[in-house]
Amino acid sequence: MLAALSFMDSIINVSNLKKFYQVSKPEPGLLGSIKSLVNRKYEEVKAVDGISFKINEGELVGFIGPNGAGKTTTLKCLSGLLHYDSGFVSVFGFNPWERKDEFLKQIALVMGQKNQLWWDLPPIETFNLNKVIYEIPEKEYKDSLEELTSLLEVKDVINIQTRKLSLGQRMKCELIASLLHGPKVLFLDEPTIGLDVVSQKKIRDFIRAYNQKMKSTIILTSHYMDDVKELCKRIVIIDKGRLIFDGKLEEVTARFADHKIISVVFAKDVDPKKLEKIGQVREYSFPKAVFFVKREVASVAASELLQNFPIADLNIEEVPIEDIIREVFTGKNFA
Repeated sequence: MLAALSFMDSIINVSNLKKFYQVSKPEPGLLGSIKSLVNRKYEEVKAVDGISFKINEGELVGFIGPNGAGKTTTLKCLSGLLHYDSGFVSVFGFNPWERKDEFLKQIALVMGQKNQLWWDLPPIETFNLNKVIYEIPEKEYKDSLEELTSLLEVKDVINIQTRKLSLGQRMKCELIASLLHGPKVLFLDEPTIGLDVVSQKKIRDFIRAYNQKMKSTIILTSHYMDDVKELCKRIVIIDKGRLIFDGKLEEVTARFADHKIISVVFAKDVDPKKLEKIGQVREYSFPKAVFFVKREVASVAASELLQNFPIADLNIEEVPIEDIIREVFTGKNFA
């Protein structure tokens, strides 16, 4: 776990944050629908249930969890869009819910499934409006627009109607609209969702470059583990509104995966029953076999294979991070 930070050291402070919703629960059928009109029943949904974490200036943190884990709700509380039920939240020393101008000028919330660009107008019109809203000086605005459009390679599309742009082009322009005022804190909620592989990489490269140049503090949510693996050294995992891990990305493997994967290519066919003595055989189709073995005996298992079987190639690998995260959420064991 990361060492605790004092509130003075941290840009973002979250302590025992809770946000619950009352959701109507209609009874099935026509009669049930009629009953709910006069006697509606509700159930409590714990979207965020007592999570705590701190983030330092310049950190780029992956905020991950399954659908419904509470990721977007947390980001909305941090950006002031939602009022939390209890707990403590501060960003740059501000209470986000107060939505003070000084606070809003230092943050940006980018949601991959929400648009701020006007659909029937070119992106440049949204950029110009944001210049006025955030009171960006003319020279600063022009310099930022030039730099951002160059980095994201959209100079030639910002004067085209938004509805005529590709999804990747629109997402890049959404980022520009959110970053023109030079925010110090970015909340990025699924910024690469729905994009092709090339566009995803370009967005990732841009986020990395922006973080390094501006020393910005970034919280990134994504269902694409490539985003997290390439950008984030630290991850915060939540599930059902509760925090279940906060630490370095590589620590997830050490904590939640107690085994390694050994992939073998045989020079000759072997008896499958003999392979079971090495470890758990997950796959065998001559000439290839895949074993899951306990982390602490991986080197011993590899040595036994090399000494007792006709091996053409052998490779020891860590479990893919996306598989580990999936197992964390499902509560399954690896071995």
